[in-house]
Amino acid sequence: MIEKTNLIFKNGSVYTVDKNRTWAQAIAIQDDKIVFVGRNEDTQHYIGTNTVVIDLDGKMVLPGFVDSHAHPSLAMDFVGNISLYLLDSVEEYKRAIEEYVADHTDAEAYRGGGWADTLFPNLGPPKEMLDAIVPNKPIAIMSYDCHSFWVNSVALERAQINKDTKDPEGGRIERDPETGQPSGTLRETASDLLKGVIPDYSIEERKEALLAYQEMAISAGITMSHDAMLDMQSIAAFRALAEEDRLKIRFRGAITLEPKQGIEGQIEAVLNESSTNDHPNFQVHTAKIFVDGVVEGGTAFLLEPYNQKPGFRGEPIWDPKKLNDACTALDQKDIQIHFHVIGDAAARITLDALEYAKMTNGRINSRHLVTHLQIVEPDDILRFKELGLIGVPQPFWFKIDDYYTKLALPYLGKERADRQYPMQSFIDAGVIMASGSDFPVTIPFDPLIAIQLGVTRSAISGKTGKVLFPEERVSLENMIRSYTYNGAYANFLEGKNGSIEVGKRADLIVLDQNLFEIPPDNISKTKVLLTLVDGIEVFRDPAFPRGNS
Repeated sequence: MIEKTNLIFKNGSVYTVDKNRTWAQAIAIQDDKIVFVGRNEDTQHYIGTNTVVIDLDGKMVLPGFVDSHAHPSLAMDFVGNISLYLLDSVEEYKRAIEEYVADHTDAEAYRGGGWADTLFPNLGPPKEMLDAIVPNKPIAIMSYDCHSFWVNSVALERAQINKDTKDPEGGRIERDPETGQPSGTLRETASDLLKGVIPDYSIEERKEALLAYQEMAISAGITMSHDAMLDMQSIAAFRALAEEDRLKIRFRGAITLEPKQGIEGQIEAVLNESSTNDHPNFQVHTAKIFVDGVVEGGTAFLLEPYNQKPGFRGEPIWDPKKLNDACTALDQKDIQIHFHVIGDAAARITLDALEYAKMTNGRINSRHLVTHLQIVEPDDILRFKELGLIGVPQPFWFKIDDYYTKLALPYLGKERADRQYPMQSFIDAGVIMASGSDFPVTIPFDPLIAIQLGVTRSAISGKTGKVLFPEERVSLENMIRSYTYNGAYANFLEGKNGSIEVGKRADLIVLDQNLFEIPPDNISKTKVLLTLVDGIEVFRDPAFPRGNS
């Protein structure tokens, strides 16, 4: 007996992203599950007295998007504090900081995020600029890439950072080249010296920021997001929202591990979180390891020296031997590892560590993730496939822009700058690629923007411009898969999510255009009209019809 359903879509362009890349016209949904995918005429048996039928009039349906690398728990500096994101000049930075401080005179300290190294090459922004605005209270503003902090003199004094303070392992205190005094920028682990100087966010602040991120995500068609840098405070905020039934999409996450701490205790923390928290919309099963930093901070680990610093290749955040031991211990416990890897040397020691783990444990089967992959040697790409690794690129960055001209070219030289962010080579090698945004590094973080950039590798400017590494352009089919099925696979959910198939969860989105019928340069202009999670409407464009029952 055919079951009557509560929702049917008809007359659509349904791209299922199943293994055969099947197209369909109609979908029937009962509660949280897809029960039919096929032709319009075959839906009649599923229509009951309470069935809502929506005529899509040719509009496109896709599985919900999966952002496989983001930082929703860092949304505080985008929505509630000093926000320099989306600002383009030092003068705009000054005005934004001045306005915030003027509106929050009672604050004991100030924090925020979003400044870009493109405006402050080499040493980063100076403390004197902040001193002029905030002379008597500490202030710390995180860079847009989350790898550096800009602080004033008061913050440096209270943290006891001075000319004689040594750079911590895995970090750097930028210094005035003439005096040797701290200049106002702290890179990587040097920011840990601020602990106790800048107050932490409250759980309520974190919760409100997560909800703000969630609203942005559902309007962009994102139904699952992997938070790739969790600490205990952000986990507490996520857990509270889950218990309050306020999470509309699925969140998965990774707990950041510290190289200075013992690995066994950190493994127990991951295992404990994994086993005790089983809420369907928030789970943590993954450990995060920062292998290196970033090119713009001079903290990425490279095989050859930086172009502007002869003899300097950067240093890994994790000593290679510690990395070997950590990867072996994590993999032995079947804990997935999410690696931050920017430089080609960082990629190599990561592969070496996982080969060591495989040799020691006898297998690698935890679907380890390697994100960013800015510079990778071609010979090492084949090793990703051999080790069963999943690549997690950020296609938003596949373009020639200010970052390319002001940072990549002078720091890497033209040869390396022109082969940044390979993706098609990984696909050709058989590596599963699951795309992400790295929010708030990327704003806006709409997957449709990333899909266009993955296909064109040209900046979105209204006309086709210069192409970054044209051989690495990816087909539309593979870009969509990287944001749907492969994202589900990266989170061990491919049996329930990631494609439109009978028995899978009804996590779906409706688009106003068929992506396969429009020029590639128009993909980013496509609108998300409807987002469903478990068959429940979580976002609807006001212009989208509600259907007939």
